[in-house]
Amino acid sequence: MSRTRTPSAPAVGLAAALVLMSVAIVVPPATGWNVHIGAPPLFAEWRPRVGPGTALALLIAVLGIGNAGRLSQTLAWPKLMMVSWVTGLGWLASLALVDVTKGFASYSDTNQLLQAARGTSSISQTLHMYASLIPLGPHGLATHVAGHPPGTLLFFVVLVRLGLGGNIAAGVVITLLASTIPLATLSTLRVLSAERAARVAAPFLVLAPAVIWEAVSADAIFSCCAAWSLAALALAAVRRSIVWSIVAGLLFGACFEMSYGLPLLGILGLGVLIAARSYQPLGWTVAGSLVVVSAFWFAGFSLWDAYPALRQRYWAGIAGTRPAAYWLWADFAALCFSAGPVLGSCVVCWLRTVNRGATAVRNTLPDQRVVTVLGGAALLCVIAADLSLMSKGEVERIWLPFVPWLLILCSFLPSRWRRPALGVQVVTALLVQHLLVTGW
Repeated sequence: MSRTRTPSAPAVGLAAALVLMSVAIVVPPATGWNVHIGAPPLFAEWRPRVGPGTALALLIAVLGIGNAGRLSQTLAWPKLMMVSWVTGLGWLASLALVDVTKGFASYSDTNQLLQAARGTSSISQTLHMYASLIPLGPHGLATHVAGHPPGTLLFFVVLVRLGLGGNIAAGVVITLLASTIPLATLSTLRVLSAERAARVAAPFLVLAPAVIWEAVSADAIFSCCAAWSLAALALAAVRRSIVWSIVAGLLFGACFEMSYGLPLLGILGLGVLIAARSYQPLGWTVAGSLVVVSAFWFAGFSLWDAYPALRQRYWAGIAGTRPAAYWLWADFAALCFSAGPVLGSCVVCWLRTVNRGATAVRNTLPDQRVVTVLGGAALLCVIAADLSLMSKGEVERIWLPFVPWLLILCSFLPSRWRRPALGVQVVTALLVQHLLVTGW
């Protein structure tokens, strides 16, 4: 009598993610349910195309699937970081250039942040008036400007004053910053004695579908700042360094002043300290973040005044029309497009480890323990963001700061799964970029 084979954990997770993504696509048009977004569950439009970047993207995809796993295991660490950066930059650029130079020029007529930055003459006046201009009104801030604290606007103001305020120039700057996100994530893991996990996760971080949005959205700025703040915190915890603690705090503070959703980064920060088994940096890091928040307050802007106004505007606008009954679960379908459907496999493998119990997790290899803690913290972040109902849709870009820390869970994949899993990720990125215009 033949024995029925039980599906493996990665297969179950991948199937679950693909089903979730498919249901999120099919349900709105099949039922006539208006979820108020272009191509549910993504903020996009259907437009199949190829472009100048297509050939390079295909070349990187083939070479990456064939060689990334081997190189990530055999290269010396400095070479691995360099190869990861060059490959990641090429992947970002090639996918962006599917839309010719517009891929880098998405900060153009539709980008209200860059437009507002060009029109900002007085930073002091802008900060003093910012919170009062958040509510809807004829003289209120544009939607994308009002949706962020002024730190984001000031970033673009700096670009404009440095002569980098052109559409393409600003896009290139953002793309360069985005290309360092995998490096920050890998560095954090290595500092926390999880180099083996970092080497397994490296191809998934570099060739993630998330680069589609990182190359064309300001959210890549937050992701970069968040990634390096956690890297600095890891150094502070391991080296017991006050300087690195303060650096981490300043970067955390900058994150808070660029995105209202990034106080959730504190969960990941706590995860870093737990993984490092050191809480010594906590006080100095909190102090560093308060320096930045206080500096904005003294300059005229306070988060505690602005956030209630933002919530009021958010619910008076698109949030009031997008049904929570769809977005509470479809947000995770959108996340599976951004992080890639293999995220489902990673989460199932992670849950299998967690189910062994806290004692088993403590007794695992340092790599597994570190990834278990940080991956779990990232999952808590996205769950909290989802339940807040302040992220109904567009999370394929809004949740970008958490995606790298979810993808490190790929280190739990069985070795035989890694190459095909990377192939799934790469194909997802190619299909999304060539079939949809994401609008960011």
